[in-house]
Amino acid sequence: MLSVHKQSGDFLYQQVIDLIFQQIASGVLAPGDKLPSLRQLSNELAVSIPTVRQAYLELERQGQVIAREKSGYFIQDKRYNPLVSVDCRACKPVEVRCRNLIDQIYDAIHSPDVLPLGIANPCMALPATKTLHRTMKRVMARAEERTLGYAHTTGDLGLRRQLAYRYLNHGLSINPDQILITNGAQEALALALKSVASAGDVIAVESPAYHGLLELIESLGMLALEIETCPISGVSLDALSKALLRHNVAACMFSSSLNNPLGCVSSNEQRKELVDLLENNEIALIEDDVYGDLIYDQPRPHPAQYYSRKGLVLTCSSFSKTVAPGYRIGWLLAGNFYATAHKLKRAISCSSGLLQQMTLTDFIASGDYDRHIKRLLPVLKFNAQRMTAAVARNFPAETCISQPRGGSVIWLQLPHEVDSAKLFHQAINHNISIMPGEIFSAGRRYQNHIRLSYGHPWSEAMDQGVATLGRLVMQQLAAA
Repeated sequence: MLSVHKQSGDFLYQQVIDLIFQQIASGVLAPGDKLPSLRQLSNELAVSIPTVRQAYLELERQGQVIAREKSGYFIQDKRYNPLVSVDCRACKPVEVRCRNLIDQIYDAIHSPDVLPLGIANPCMALPATKTLHRTMKRVMARAEERTLGYAHTTGDLGLRRQLAYRYLNHGLSINPDQILITNGAQEALALALKSVASAGDVIAVESPAYHGLLELIESLGMLALEIETCPISGVSLDALSKALLRHNVAACMFSSSLNNPLGCVSSNEQRKELVDLLENNEIALIEDDVYGDLIYDQPRPHPAQYYSRKGLVLTCSSFSKTVAPGYRIGWLLAGNFYATAHKLKRAISCSSGLLQQMTLTDFIASGDYDRHIKRLLPVLKFNAQRMTAAVARNFPAETCISQPRGGSVIWLQLPHEVDSAKLFHQAINHNISIMPGEIFSAGRRYQNHIRLSYGHPWSEAMDQGVATLGRLVMQQLAAA
């Protein structure tokens, strides 16, 4: 029996949409089938007729259903092309050379007049501005001069305790003294990588991989080895096993809790196999877990560190994607490498902002963090559906679209004739930013791929921006 949960916190019309998606996915509803009338579904779900109408109108906007005058709503025969994994079996460790293009991209995308479809900034889809401001004022009034001082190198004890409490929910018993507060996740990743590897070492990464990981590997003079990654289940353990036999890998850097840019999530079983494989070979795993709390289509998996038996897993995360990127507060669970990471942290940045740490401590302790995430997740899921529909409506029919399970980005494979770097420059001329695919690869793959972000309040400007991008892609195809 179909039902909605009025106490869940999710918008009722979004729950109606989700139920219809579930029926389509399970085969209960097929292309051409008529949906129940507004009154019929209203009675069945015990929700108002306007709620059902809002759901149907949104499904129509997304291209999932079509309205026929005097007949009702019908399921559209609309199928998205699935992404496929890129074969990386012949990959060899290579020097990363992506910083020049990344420099050009970052120079352009931070202009205030640019529609920021290139920036992965999920928390800005529903900013917690007022709550954070109230919390900071309360902290400043209570702590006064202390908020202006340096924090301890390891971070504020109150924040480390709150993080330790939260890890208990994921099955991890973490001593607050094992947590190192950092300046965002990027510093955590840098400390982790410098703790386990040196210049010239080989670092295995997903393919495609978050460009920040690749730029970090490049800056440290290391080599990157791309591992085939499934758009649904994550990094291929078979491909990784074969790569370990052929190459002397010092460490792996994976965003396996939620891959950026694919949006895929690996299962707990796969994560355990991954940790067992690497620890049996005495290889460190650095997990970028920055999106772990932003999975909206399935339960959050255990952090990879949950399965570690030898202390070779390092977990990196931050509040940049969930709460406030400008606070620059992240953390590192360094396992056996804590002492080395601690010394590196002191040498590189001494400490992280104390006022921001104290604000986040209160934000978590008050329950505001959990309430914020609960409200944010359905907004991100809604935006993902809108973005997918807008791309399907405006881009060439051959376009393949990822199916993200969380986060704020989708990954598009465009026809082979499209040059995504050229598309980036064309889009900037129209005040739209995107991320071209080749910066997500050490081997300059994905030149016909782009990453788009839906981590912003949805607006008419977003619809128009995607439509403009679609036209630019069509123009490249016509000129090819």
